Amino acid sequence: MQPILKSEITCPNCGHKKVEEMPTNACQFFYECKNCKTVLKPKEGDCCVYCSYGTVPCPPIQNNKNCC
Repeated sequence: MQPILKSEITCPNCGHKKVEEMPTNACQFFYECKNCKTVLKPKEGDCCVYCSYGTVPCPPIQNNKNCC
């Protein structure tokens, strides 16, 4: 099954939302909010910012594989 590659990230600081395309070959550990410039990092237990703040988990997690 093909993973979903787009996820909407919501900044926990200002609530700004932006749809981003997720990388398929790497985790994205940092993400800078386009609105308030806060640098997001994964929550404890999550592998990347998409798993913590996105509407869709990263492609490796979607495919039941370890991320990174």
